Amino acid sequence: MTTIALFGAGGKMGYRLATNLKGSSYNVRHVEVSDAGRQRLLDGLGFTAVAPDVALDGADVVVLAVPDTLIGRVAAGISAQLKPGTMVIVLDAAAPFAGHLPERPDLTYFVTHPCHPPIFNDETDPVAKADHFGGVAAKQHIVSSLMQGPEAHYAVGEAIAKVIWAPVMRSHRVTVEQMALLEPGLSETVCASLLDVMREAIDEVVRRGVPQQAAHDFLLGHMNVLAAVTFGEVPGVFSDACNKAIQFGKPALMQPDWKRVFEPAEIAASIQRIT
Repeated sequence: MTTIALFGAGGKMGYRLATNLKGSSYNVRHVEVSDAGRQRLLDGLGFTAVAPDVALDGADVVVLAVPDTLIGRVAAGISAQLKPGTMVIVLDAAAPFAGHLPERPDLTYFVTHPCHPPIFNDETDPVAKADHFGGVAAKQHIVSSLMQGPEAHYAVGEAIAKVIWAPVMRSHRVTVEQMALLEPGLSETVCASLLDVMREAIDEVVRRGVPQQAAHDFLLGHMNVLAAVTFGEVPGVFSDACNKAIQFGKPALMQPDWKRVFEPAEIAASIQRIT
């Protein structure tokens, strides 16, 4: 049986993973430093957290469910206790991309991250429809990368990823560099920024007299149909009026060289700020 040492098991992310690993084929040892997290594990899942040394003794896999800013420190702190061949799983590309993992060529580094449940889906269960983050009831896709280690370890890491992010639909294999393009590049620098602009736009039309709920309903409804057309979820094209609005709106809203955010130096700078 594969033994997993789950660090940060009582935290926001770690608790989700601990929940999904409960009852699986893996032997999981839970590590949590905060009193609140330890109590949460005990009260919610019936797990007693153990000391890091106990969790790492003979562990085959170490999952670091800790904040990006702590990945390097935690990994460096436990590196000497990891036997050759141990798999270290990180849940975000930022720290690995930034070079914060210890130089241990005898370890396997596996990075995995959820895509989160898609906007367009077939969920009908109310619990699944309300699971916007994923890993509870809603189906989602995932991305994973074997940063270093034997090729055979990719299947090992992917199998664990499918449990911790369950229920999973598509599982995509990418490189760490490609994962960094996806996040923070695509999902945060671009998508989150534009969504924040949309929220500000709602505030602006409300300031100009539109009722708050009307603006909210109007934008979210149009996001639904416009996104469906844009991303090919439904056949169709924008109206001539909409296309003319885009021709004016895009240069008014976007810098001509906005795609520079995907340049390696820009991605590296963004990750440096994060970590």
